[in-house]
Amino acid sequence: MSRTERDFEAPGRVVRPEPEPHGRDASAAPDPPDPPGAGSRRALWDWLAALLALAGLVDASYLTIEHLSGRSVRCLVVSGCDQVLMSPYAELWGVPLAALGALAYFAAFSLAVLAASGYQSARGLLAPLVALMFVFTLWLLYLQAFRIGAFCTYCLISAALTTGLLLVVFAPLLMRRRRPA
Repeated sequence: MSRTERDFEAPGRVVRPEPEPHGRDASAAPDPPDPPGAGSRRALWDWLAALLALAGLVDASYLTIEHLSGRSVRCLVVSGCDQVLMSPYAELWGVPLAALGALAYFAAFSLAVLAASGYQSARGLLAPLVALMFVFTLWLLYLQAFRIGAFCTYCLISAALTTGLLLVVFAPLLMRRRRPA
């Protein structure tokens, strides 16, 4: 009888092993670990990505709340926040773009935390998500500049955070490829 099949004994009681949760393949191997020395550096990049995504989540959540409440957003550096946030481009199928941004930032934050905790597969999902976020950010900057003719400070902050997120997520991948074998 294997160790996983028999009961484990503790002083004064018998402890049975927990069954595998439904939907998880018991034969699936955990993610392979990072090479020696690379894990801590890579985890720092992942934590930085999580921090940027969290800042983006706060920014997008603020814009979502203001949009849904119908309040005017006060611009800090440039004028035009209300013009941008009340334009027909501010919603997609009746959903505020800021809410979609908040969901994207939440997903990026969650994946970055999982990656920092050692889950390699989370990194594989984080990179395409951030790339998609960056492409969408470029589209939104185009709309602000050439269709709406105004810029929103909070949207520019989000664009900067997404650009930073792209650099932080892809920099370790590019550095790893350039390292001599």
